[in-house]
Amino acid sequence: MKKKVSITACSALLVLAAAMGGCSSKPADTSTQANPQSKTEAQAPAKNELTLGVNGDPHSWDPIDTFLLDWSTVATSVFEGLVERTTDLKIQPGLAESWEFKDDKTLQFKLRQGVTFHNGEPFNAEAVKFTFDRLLGEEGKKGPQQANYASIDRVEVVDEFTVNMILKEKDPVLLTKLAGYGGVIVPPKYYKEKGDEYFNTHPVGTGPFKMDSYEKDNKVVLVKNENYWKQGQPKLEKVTFRFIPEATTRLAEMQTGAIDIMKKVEISQTESIKGMSDLELMQVGSPTVYSIRFNTSMKPVDNVKVREAIAYAIDADLIIETLLGGYGKRVNSFQSDMSFGYDPNLPLRNYDPEKAKQLLAEAGVKEGTELDLFLPGTDATFKEVAQAIEMQLGQVGLKVKLNLVDASTFTSDLIPKGKAGHMYRNGWGGWTLDFDNTAYLMYHKGEFWNPDFYDEKVEELLKAERSTFDQEKRLAAFKELNQRLYELVPDVPLYQTINLWAVNKRVKGFQPPADERIDLREASVE
Repeated sequence: MKKKVSITACSALLVLAAAMGGCSSKPADTSTQANPQSKTEAQAPAKNELTLGVNGDPHSWDPIDTFLLDWSTVATSVFEGLVERTTDLKIQPGLAESWEFKDDKTLQFKLRQGVTFHNGEPFNAEAVKFTFDRLLGEEGKKGPQQANYASIDRVEVVDEFTVNMILKEKDPVLLTKLAGYGGVIVPPKYYKEKGDEYFNTHPVGTGPFKMDSYEKDNKVVLVKNENYWKQGQPKLEKVTFRFIPEATTRLAEMQTGAIDIMKKVEISQTESIKGMSDLELMQVGSPTVYSIRFNTSMKPVDNVKVREAIAYAIDADLIIETLLGGYGKRVNSFQSDMSFGYDPNLPLRNYDPEKAKQLLAEAGVKEGTELDLFLPGTDATFKEVAQAIEMQLGQVGLKVKLNLVDASTFTSDLIPKGKAGHMYRNGWGGWTLDFDNTAYLMYHKGEFWNPDFYDEKVEELLKAERSTFDQEKRLAAFKELNQRLYELVPDVPLYQTINLWAVNKRVKGFQPPADERIDLREASVE
């Protein structure tokens, strides 16, 4: 829960350092100084047009190429899947009007008629088959999405508006996955004519908005899809997403009225926003969690005692209270408490520096041992968290070197290739709200996001929870899996986030999404 804490990020680190009895580095001040009484000096806004400031450009709009929340923030307005998830995280019909399991391995969808892609191409069963043939084939192997849909063997066309999805194995969270990025439907004719490279920058879907233009690392402009199948939607004529990695710049643009909605408000910026009469600070609980992930193939963190020592050396409660201003929640595993499979009875590893020192001594780790900690340079809040962790590990004799790297390189290259040092910032959206998606991609051998960790018991438990639709049996498998991961310490769970948004009060009908997939169909501006 949000606590009443009024403290800048800079002073928070000083408070944190004082609480620890020392300080080893100076934090960066990411706050923007602003007159709290000033009103935004915006030009008269264009009627029924909306501009959003978001933190990242995913650099490819092909849905099988990405796992980034930055993609979903924009592309949810362009693409649609057979099913969709509402802002309150419920599954509802999308491009499929209905579905039913014919047997354990046959899922049949009745498709919506009268829907067209943005290029005028008809949506039908052939489009669904093409989408999944591509996702499950050689092309899908190039990106991270294929692993999410590994339970699907093939899609068969029954008639123009009916398909059967044939499964290799049971998949208890398949419908939720079909509401995800990789499951959105793409136009076969357009893709075949234009090719992969063109599609990456000129995407076409069936969504409420069409992509009008894209300037890499600058902005995306969407325009209303006049032929959208949901009557009366969308209400906006034009939406511009500006890519502004620096939180200070996003806030400055928000204060001048250049943007209407700001994603990822930093903790240090909340008081500035609250002090402006035409802006509203909105918060929403999130399934996103952060941890420190270890490269378990590197010495000395290949030793479980060292990993456990680091877990005891980090004071996550103090980090949440000071650096996050109370906008965060402790978790005992790498999943949010929204996730099916979260075990509230699993204990937290609370701050215990003496125990950390004891474990390091037992592992034979000498004082002054150096460890790398990698993180994306654009994450200002986690930079401060990393500085706090640097201080805290210093208190038990470990010397941490922070490595701030390009965000795209970090997620697309360094992590999957095992080149992100001894440990790195790991953030995960938990978008299925089921531990299966997170656990399988994080801990199953050979996955894109797991270049080094392996445990035979973990593999057995992952297989067990995937082999049944019985939720009680799955929950039992997850309970055992959580305990095993707790013992092995492949990562140190830090906190579950509370997302903060700044919204100009002229914007109506906007609800901040828990999973960062912005739904603008009902949004409008005054």
